[in-house]
Amino acid sequence: MQNKISLKIQITAILIVICALCTNAQTQIRKASLKPTEKNVASATETLPLDPNVKTGKLSNGFTYFIRRNIHPKNRVIMYLANKVGSLMENYDQQGLAHFMEHMNFNGTKNFPKNELVDYLQKSGVRFGADINAYTSFDETVYQLPLPSDKPEILHNGIQIMRDWAKGATLNPLEINKERGVVLEEKRLGKGASQRMQQKIFPVLFNQSRYGQRLPIGLDTVLNNFKPATLNQFYNDWYRPNLQALIVVGDINVADIEKEIKLKFSNLKNPERERVRTKYKINLTNRNHFITATDPEETSTQIQIMIKREALVVKTKKDYQNYISRKLFNSMLSNRFQELMQQKQPPFIAGNAVIGAFIGNIDAFNINVAANPGALEKGFKAAWREIVRLNRDGFTKTEFDKTKADYLKNIENTYRQKNTNYSDLYVGEYLDYFLRSSAAPGMEWEYSFTKLIMPKITLADLNALFKEFNSDKNRDIIITAPEKDKASLPDENSINDWMKSVQEEEIPSYKDSFTEKPLLDKKPIPGKIVKQTELKEINATELVLSNGTKVILKSTKFSDNDILVKAVAPGGSSLYSDADYESANLAAYLITSSGLGSYDYNQLNKYLAGSTIASSPYISDYNQGFQAAASPADLETLLQMFYLYFTNPKKDSTAFEKFISQSKGSLANRKDNPENTYYDTISTMMGNYSSRRTPPSIEKLNQVDLDKSYKIFRQVFSDASNFTFTFVGDFDINKIKPLIETYLGALPTTNKHEKAKDLGIHPPSGKITKIISAGLEPKATVRLTFSGDYDFGYENNLNMDAIAEVLQIKLIERLREEESGVYAPSVSIKYAKIPSERYSLSISLGCAPVNVDKLIASTLDEIKKLKTAGPSIINVEKFKAEKIRNHETHLRANDFWSEYLDQQALNMDDMSEIVKFDDLMKRINPENIKNAAQKYLNENNLIRIILMPEKSKF
Repeated sequence: MQNKISLKIQITAILIVICALCTNAQTQIRKASLKPTEKNVASATETLPLDPNVKTGKLSNGFTYFIRRNIHPKNRVIMYLANKVGSLMENYDQQGLAHFMEHMNFNGTKNFPKNELVDYLQKSGVRFGADINAYTSFDETVYQLPLPSDKPEILHNGIQIMRDWAKGATLNPLEINKERGVVLEEKRLGKGASQRMQQKIFPVLFNQSRYGQRLPIGLDTVLNNFKPATLNQFYNDWYRPNLQALIVVGDINVADIEKEIKLKFSNLKNPERERVRTKYKINLTNRNHFITATDPEETSTQIQIMIKREALVVKTKKDYQNYISRKLFNSMLSNRFQELMQQKQPPFIAGNAVIGAFIGNIDAFNINVAANPGALEKGFKAAWREIVRLNRDGFTKTEFDKTKADYLKNIENTYRQKNTNYSDLYVGEYLDYFLRSSAAPGMEWEYSFTKLIMPKITLADLNALFKEFNSDKNRDIIITAPEKDKASLPDENSINDWMKSVQEEEIPSYKDSFTEKPLLDKKPIPGKIVKQTELKEINATELVLSNGTKVILKSTKFSDNDILVKAVAPGGSSLYSDADYESANLAAYLITSSGLGSYDYNQLNKYLAGSTIASSPYISDYNQGFQAAASPADLETLLQMFYLYFTNPKKDSTAFEKFISQSKGSLANRKDNPENTYYDTISTMMGNYSSRRTPPSIEKLNQVDLDKSYKIFRQVFSDASNFTFTFVGDFDINKIKPLIETYLGALPTTNKHEKAKDLGIHPPSGKITKIISAGLEPKATVRLTFSGDYDFGYENNLNMDAIAEVLQIKLIERLREEESGVYAPSVSIKYAKIPSERYSLSISLGCAPVNVDKLIASTLDEIKKLKTAGPSIINVEKFKAEKIRNHETHLRANDFWSEYLDQQALNMDDMSEIVKFDDLMKRINPENIKNAAQKYLNENNLIRIILMPEKSKF
């Protein structure tokens, strides 16, 4: 989550966008549960065991805890405080105070007054917003705190912070009044077409239940006017130990943490007169609803059918079997919709059908369609035709058998990674266990049980599952559309007629045309490794192949059963004229959408189903390459795919026409959304008004030529001698080298060694202000950008990172905490070496239109202070603490090394440059940051782009 406080509304309705979850302690120590066996698997009603690797207990006051040792990442721990209290618990005059209370826990507690909490954590290397976080939902409020675990004092204080969050907020009236503005600014950010349509949809969608009356963000009238005593009442009623749990997972000593929890949390007290914690529900009334909502800023017409059922809460073996059945069902039905999307003229822009969680006690079968302009009936009927076909014939045996096999492959691959899973994965399971009573039996149990139960799941089971959900009761139909299309939208009778007409059609049975065959008919003639160099400083190996291809290998044990692969070469679309740009820019997408070798797109997806392979070729402005991943068992298949992309990429006119059709449909009302207008303007201006940075349009689509795209793809992937491949992960170098010789050593070469061209696509110089008037809501968005020529280098890059971070700290302190004018100001820095050395530093914020000038002035004032006085030593130390702590974690992460090696190869920089990090960090100081700010933050080279509402008096 990007911000300090994140409002999370947990709704999975796909087409509805929601802006948005002591000594006398009774300790329960779980003994290792027996793995499922053929003998006991039949006991369907048996409650699933809790993961034996977690220690759980409940104190005499009702406070619950879960503790698990997990060494990935090393020297790190993550703590979550879960509260079974959300917006549903609010009185009428408290609407929004569950979320407001979440904010206040960051604005002063017993042991960390005012903003000392954030200040302390930043000094410990924990970033404000990115790491320290929380969310409020209808039923829960959850606080998140990741910490270093290798310093006892920090770990001890972490438990104290969680204790303060459980019951230690000071709720100072002055701080409450200051925070009103922050919460209202957060609410402002969510305003727009989706929010306005939700106001009409939610009460009906939630069956007039309390869910529709208690949205977590609350009401302006309450947030502006509530008395501190009202917030105190909510806090005292609901923040109590019998509704709370602490989850601690990480590189810790479990016994020590348990002792600390008992010491800190046993003295929490429940109120003498406890309010009943009502379990609010959405009642199923067997009634159907039909809702339409339109808005002038909505850009597409969408229809959703939602058939509601009581939620499946996985508690027993039978529940878990049903859970697997749903996964299989969703996979097969998704494949059918995916095939619809691959037609030459797809019946809709997007469509899907899935059984999943909705909200609270409700699951739903959702059928979703985003229609082409003027073609709602066609799109809806195409989707409904699949539902009718499934109702008549069910799934086929070939679909079912392959999906089961693929599911087993997937869970086996997941099981192989169980010893190197990150702590976050386990936290999520224990949260669900506490908050929703959903079982958390652990990966070992799930893997064993799945293998045993899968043969017992039949095709009839899945077809019966569909019959259960496919009903004309408890069915909601929701249509959202642009305001201008309101008069042409169908009514409920029309939709029912459409359904009836499809029911009367003769629909042919589904036929699965997939036939598995090898990707390659025969192996290529291999090349040879002609040079091997050990990069000892980074524990990696560099190979040069006989065709000139370069390969960097870094074998790690950071993540079991996982290999990340990247490839990069200079050039990209910069090598092509503006007239050919659209074809070049889309070439990789069009070829990927066509398939590979003898497989078309759908067949290739089915061939790869159950594997761990993810592979994507790309062509960007100044380079081309691959981003990919695979397990060791799937690596050879991945390398075969690389070979085919170089030697036998597929060109599919149907895939091309499908893309053009869908793209034109999505462009029809694009300009009606003010945010599109704003970000299109940013792209155009920051791209120096190059035609390559202007908004997408029908005219641009008409410039795309499939034959030209295919030719360009073949050209940029014709010279393997210009590529560097990087492999990071779980592999044996001696075992991987023969595969590299076979497939990468056989890649074609031209030895042209092309370089990227500098097209001058960068922000213009000078003082520029652009105001865009668009949008109905009283909200403004501001982007300030400094840019120019740059001295690219590791030390300078770190100084620029420091500028961005210390400025971010100051803007949060001033714009948010002091002036209460924003929710989450953001500072970002970009620097590049290719095609030329340049930088850009951008500051983004959302606010009330009336505050734009004031907040810009405050921002520029902080920049002026940075340039004249430099940053405070405290803020520099905060940056260094965070950067050093992150660096420690990065050095033990495959994704970091994969990205690092790829970028070093692209920039042709020293692969071992990273070993300089510790020395360079010691040289970062306020004076160096001040000097860099003076050099690069020049107000004579500042672009201001501001989005204001249409009727603003600005």
